Amino acid sequence: MKVSLGPVYFYWSKKKLLDFYKEIESSAVDIVYLGEVVCSKRNQLMLSDWLNIAKRLKDAGKEVVLSTLTLIEADSELKRLVRVCKGSEYLVEANDFAAINIMSKQNKAFVIGPNVNIYNAPSLNMLAKKGLKRWCFPVELSRVALQDTIKEKDKNIEVEVFVFGNLPLAFSARCFTARAYNIDKDACKHKCLDHKEGLLLSTQENKPFLIMNGIQTMSANSLNLIGQVETMREIGVDIIRVSPQFTDTRKIIKIFKNRAENLIDSNTATEKLRLLNSGPYCDGYWFEKEGMKRVKSA
Repeated sequence: MKVSLGPVYFYWSKKKLLDFYKEIESSAVDIVYLGEVVCSKRNQLMLSDWLNIAKRLKDAGKEVVLSTLTLIEADSELKRLVRVCKGSEYLVEANDFAAINIMSKQNKAFVIGPNVNIYNAPSLNMLAKKGLKRWCFPVELSRVALQDTIKEKDKNIEVEVFVFGNLPLAFSARCFTARAYNIDKDACKHKCLDHKEGLLLSTQENKPFLIMNGIQTMSANSLNLIGQVETMREIGVDIIRVSPQFTDTRKIIKIFKNRAENLIDSNTATEKLRLLNSGPYCDGYWFEKEGMKRVKSA
């Protein structure tokens, strides 16, 4: 079982991103997803910068995948999507059907990200004929749904599961961060840069509920499926995905890698994560419960 590092969802400075991926070069991760997936206004890094990072990661022995925008709203964004899909030597993670269409017309293999609503084996098998190589399981589905799908899917499709980080729940044409500052989306002044882990939205009872991240809505609690790695291995999961964190990402990757290779047990891995990040955690969707719940601690 391999460990992947998903794309950075938050808006970090260019220096932070360059330093972050420099550290990832020597990490235990097997696969790294690169690129902006949330908002085209987040332009600290250009495509050429991402490709330079990709080359260094490839030279360090990592498999590199270029991720595309999840919500295409303008011609300029579509042109950017075409450049990524047509002009790269790397595998592409398609985060909407525009990217899937471009890749399939070129007869190129592609990955489907967790925000593409593919929920069953017949859909996967149809897309396999179009070039689908890997499917990242939607975060709102359960272990039972995953197991049933794996039984019926094309055996050549790799299965990847999001196992750690704030859940990417939804995308909207409206920018919630700009609205929080009472400014227009088109004149947002890059306010997301001021919130390295998004804007917390709490309930009236002052309990963490959601994270507002530009046009993206995320869970306030962080998904943690470290205790389910063995189950994933048994049902046929090929890759487990960690979402980038502002701190300790390399250490988190190492814990999941050790668990994936069965070098440490579930309880030890859980305790190591607790020492790095006390949570709160959630895992409800995996167990067919409300997503924000924590059902099992290990």
